[in-house]
Amino acid sequence: MAQYDFGIVGLGVMGRNLLLNVADHGFAAAGLDVDAEKASAFEKAAKEGQQVKGTTSAEEFVGSIKTPRAIMLLVPAGKPVDAAIQTLLPFLEKGDIVIDGGNSFFPDTDRRVTELADKGIHFFGMGISGGEKGARFGPSMMPGGDKNAYERLRPVFEAIAAKVDGEPCVAYLGNGSAGNYVKMAHNGIEYALMQLISESYDLLKRGLGFEDAELQPIFEEWNNTELKSFLIEITSDILKKKDEGSDELLVNFVSDRARSKGTGKWTSQDAMNLQVPVPVIDAAVTMRDLSAYKTERVKAAELLKVTPTEIGAVDKQKFVAQLKNAYYFAMINTYAQGLAQLFVASKEYDYELKLEEVAKIWRGGCIIRALCLEDFRKAFQKQPDLPNILLDEEIGATLLAKQGDTRDIIKIAVDKGIPLPAFMASLSYFDGYRSATLPTNLVQAQRDYFGAHQYERTDREGVFHTEWK
Repeated sequence: MAQYDFGIVGLGVMGRNLLLNVADHGFAAAGLDVDAEKASAFEKAAKEGQQVKGTTSAEEFVGSIKTPRAIMLLVPAGKPVDAAIQTLLPFLEKGDIVIDGGNSFFPDTDRRVTELADKGIHFFGMGISGGEKGARFGPSMMPGGDKNAYERLRPVFEAIAAKVDGEPCVAYLGNGSAGNYVKMAHNGIEYALMQLISESYDLLKRGLGFEDAELQPIFEEWNNTELKSFLIEITSDILKKKDEGSDELLVNFVSDRARSKGTGKWTSQDAMNLQVPVPVIDAAVTMRDLSAYKTERVKAAELLKVTPTEIGAVDKQKFVAQLKNAYYFAMINTYAQGLAQLFVASKEYDYELKLEEVAKIWRGGCIIRALCLEDFRKAFQKQPDLPNILLDEEIGATLLAKQGDTRDIIKIAVDKGIPLPAFMASLSYFDGYRSATLPTNLVQAQRDYFGAHQYERTDREGVFHTEWK
């Protein structure tokens, strides 16, 4: 008998936590997993009096959910999503809604939207951010799909989402794969912010010789300023954690070979397809790739020794204040690039995104939540069609005030031989974006010289070709 309000396929940690969150808010919740132990564990984890059900039978699961059914898939991206859909299809009916809550590549979501629409079933791609804890107590959620069908999902999603000033960190974002695309851009920004923080840490520790005990208070203090964010907060926590049975920080024993699941790469790839520059994200992806070449880097460290330029004594207190400003500068430039990509993608893919809504739902629950997102929201409230937040007068003025410290920090890093690719990319982007004239006129002349690709002129209309020699 159909009595459950919402169902989830995949009762791993994320699926179980999210479904328990649903049950906590008074909704009857059903779960499906091929593993009977996971189905049973979900039921046992529920509170007394909650209406929950775990099963291994797809037919029983689908039949127990009220129509039009709302069923979320929390399985690995790729083929497992298609396999889960095929398992459910024999029991679904027209008007039912299937939501993919994983990090699926957005073209896959567009394909699934079309395939299921032919059967009268609505398909949503929905990014979820916040990790295991967020799923249990309030994530940020980014759904995209049929706007009318979203009304069936809205009461559940708004109830379980993180809240900021009483506002749920979830909103209908747009058509088709809009939700997955926004989550992809979110993850690209996440890559870049993590890289910037790691570069700050490296410059403090390896570049200027800060002791471990000096590092943690810096990030803790930063989190009580305009830099307040989840990633700065967890950095402060990480720099407190001692290795078990030792006085050494655990982070000192963590391998520097960084892994990734591909969402940052997807962000960079599609930005290039759209011809949107996102150099800080690109730099972060590149550095994760470079980290994998550990054996070569160890050899290069011996062969390519650099004698750092002597810069004299550094006032540590002043340096930390400058680095704080430089991080803020680079952080804003990072968000600017990701949001600019969403602006262009929305037009290219007909998403109809409202970037004010994106900034609003990123303020809580998600990994890139930060105090500055409220400033972005206000900027988009004033100018809904703002193509880049650097064009907002208040944000632009703040960056102008902090650019000098950014330049000084980068100079010190260069002299010390410490790589700061993300910081450098943020400054180059800023300088390039604010340049009314770029040297690409010479590039155009070169292209015409060797390939007769033609060029435009500044003094008259038309397309031209020159025999340069």
